[in-house]
Amino acid sequence: MSFSIVFAVLALAVSNPQTLFLSALFAVSLAIVHLYAGKLRFLDALPRSRWLSLAGGVSVAYVFVHLLPDLNEHQEVIQELEGSAIGFLEHDVYLMALLGLAVFYGLERVVKASRQRQRQAGESDAPSAGVFWLHIGSFAIYNALIGYLLLHREEADTQSLFLFFVAMALHFLVNDFGLRQDHKDTYDKRGRWILAAAIIVGWVIGSGTKIPEAAIAVLFAFLAGGIILNVLKEELPEERESRFWAFALGAGAYTVLLIAL
Repeated sequence: MSFSIVFAVLALAVSNPQTLFLSALFAVSLAIVHLYAGKLRFLDALPRSRWLSLAGGVSVAYVFVHLLPDLNEHQEVIQELEGSAIGFLEHDVYLMALLGLAVFYGLERVVKASRQRQRQAGESDAPSAGVFWLHIGSFAIYNALIGYLLLHREEADTQSLFLFFVAMALHFLVNDFGLRQDHKDTYDKRGRWILAAAIIVGWVIGSGTKIPEAAIAVLFAFLAGGIILNVLKEELPEERESRFWAFALGAGAYTVLLIAL
């Protein structure tokens, strides 16, 4: 990502009194995670790097300790919107969390099936071009959502923003590793740039628009389900040889921090 894009984002943040300058710095920082995570060669190890397991634990802790409890409040907001465009959710915002989990589980299965077909056909151990674009496009929307939510969260204070940023930065580290494993060189050449840009696009959209509180609730619920699936799919497969103690340490430490603050 060129410095011109970085400066443009920061300039927009400074020029807009309604926008936290810190959120722009965090948006750029999240983009940098995708651009440079691949240079952290010590993460590409078997058994799975303890740092990736720790990062996954932090991400899951944020979902269960911070995001999911907030869904109760979000559900109350949605229940007040009977007959509205998103009133179809009626009494259960957790349906959106389930949808987020199901969507990314489905994507994971599509990618694995495509890799298997490619291997059987004597091609490289990577999905087809069409599956690559489907996968990266879906994660681009996911990243844009996170970029947007840097500005529009239930709690708009600096502390909440920082906790969200730390959890998402570590989550992106886990996602980046998994996507690179799936798509190999194609991810380095194209995928990481698309995902980095998507975060900035989401932030820019957030700086110029504000959707209703109920829609924010739906987005957060979907995000919660997606995070749970995207972390656990990296930790659970036996061939990953994941470090449970590192995952538990990350989850436990961040849980204590979230409860204490």
